[in-house]
Amino acid sequence: MAALVVWTAGVALLAGAAAAASPRWDWPARGSLGEPYRAPPTPYAAGHRGIDIAVAAGTAVLAPADGVVSFAGPVGGRPVLALSHDDGILSSFDPVEATVRTGERVLRGQPVAVVAVSAGHCGADCLHLGARSDGRYLSPLALLGGVPRAVLLPLDDQARG
Repeated sequence: MAALVVWTAGVALLAGAAAAASPRWDWPARGSLGEPYRAPPTPYAAGHRGIDIAVAAGTAVLAPADGVVSFAGPVGGRPVLALSHDDGILSSFDPVEATVRTGERVLRGQPVAVVAVSAGHCGADCLHLGARSDGRYLSPLALLGGVPRAVLLPLDDQARG
């Protein structure tokens, strides 16, 4: 059965039974969604080829899925980590200080880096998460299952004052 791909606000989301059967990534860090993915109109045009997760510098970054470290080092002066996942997708993270080395096998949920100071990428500290398949960028939200739903909880008696 082929997956149905639904485009919402420039984000590809998988739908239907095929989506449930496809592997999903875990969020690499707990934080709010900052800058969303914006696909460029052509391969070399401007765009935002990933998502920004608002987190503080020093936050642990976890492997979203099993894979192998394909790169850990600076790119254009920014510290980057890239993982080649078992499904053929490449994830990239920046700015991060890698705690793993190139060639090392990693498992879903394993700490692989800590968030470094953003140095101007975001208005505040953040983790940029990118994803590529066959050389093409795609929205990490499609792999993460979208943005987690906000849940409002009642205040406890102490919080009410």
